[in-house]
Amino acid sequence: MSFQNPVFIPGPTNIPERLRKACDMPTIDHRSPLFGQILHPAREGVRRVLKSDSAQIFIFPSTGTGGWETALSNCLSAGDTVLAARNGMFSHRWIDMCQRHGLGVEIVETPWGHGLPADRYEEILTADTGHRIKAVLATHNETATGVKSDIAAVRRALDAAGHPALLFVDGVSSIASMDFRFDDWGVDVAVTGSQKGFMLPPGLAITAFSAKAMAATDTATLPRTFFDVKDMAKGYANNAYPYTPAVGLLNGLNEACGMLLAEGLDNVFARHHRIAEGVRAAVRAWGLELCAVSPEVYSDTVSAIRTPEGFNATDIVSHAASAYGVAFGTGLGEVAGKVFRIGHLGSLTDVMALSGLATAEMVMADLGLDIRLGSGVAAAQDYYRGCRIETRKAAA
Repeated sequence: MSFQNPVFIPGPTNIPERLRKACDMPTIDHRSPLFGQILHPAREGVRRVLKSDSAQIFIFPSTGTGGWETALSNCLSAGDTVLAARNGMFSHRWIDMCQRHGLGVEIVETPWGHGLPADRYEEILTADTGHRIKAVLATHNETATGVKSDIAAVRRALDAAGHPALLFVDGVSSIASMDFRFDDWGVDVAVTGSQKGFMLPPGLAITAFSAKAMAATDTATLPRTFFDVKDMAKGYANNAYPYTPAVGLLNGLNEACGMLLAEGLDNVFARHHRIAEGVRAAVRAWGLELCAVSPEVYSDTVSAIRTPEGFNATDIVSHAASAYGVAFGTGLGEVAGKVFRIGHLGSLTDVMALSGLATAEMVMADLGLDIRLGSGVAAAQDYYRGCRIETRKAAA
């Protein structure tokens, strides 16, 4: 692999030099007021990125998986039931975690490539008159299939059923890249990580808790120590952690939030959509299809691209790495060997995306697929140029 080439995996993402420098800092006393000048602005920045006025932000030295465990262990008790759809590898892993924690899971099996079935959620929640379901799990962006789901529709399902269950949302590959509305969607716990839209190295589990979720921590009995949000809140009150924090990453997170907010969240989301649309134009020009079944569920952070029947899509990823020093994502779970993934999130531009598309074309041609060099790149170029022309017209 080459350190000079950008990566096109759905995380970890490319790290801007500004953020690399922010993470590279001298040692400070992490129990001093100086640390508070990093910690509290970082938490406030995350809250603003989530579009929340009141969420409690808790940041752990971990990854998104640790964030999932934080949500479960702080809000639920052994034997509780949760409702979840399995529509990809990461929703599957969250279900597995629930089961390992002794939770009952009502699973709605959903074809991979489809979004969350909010209508089915509403039916199940309406029938649950005894309110045995304590939480609904929703994966906003299924990274394995390139599928985004409508979290507002899941909230409407809960409201229509008059159900008090908590709403937990996995926003690991969506938050800070695609529009996420913690307050408007009535999210109770949101989970993400540092290595995706925040453009940092892995190492931080970033969580947000609503007032309702915080109230649930008073009665939840699942074991928790490292991920205890009450311990964390006590530490925050004293500009500290209950243990040693990842100071450099937190400083990077503070800087990352500043970059995102300075660009403007609407501009960040529009940039991701534009780049993704260019990738999708290239896929159509190649004569290939996405794993996502329809435009309303297309992800703006990752595209999972189906290859022809009988072709091992993993060969594209391995050949790109060995021949051209470029990283794409492999297929996972049910779509392993059937798709390769192009990540288009975080620190990325139209020009960078074009380099990834050009590499993918060379790789597929090398491997004997019927791909005309330049076809996908040209389709993406046409789209990107059209966007620029429309922008200039609007500004005139």
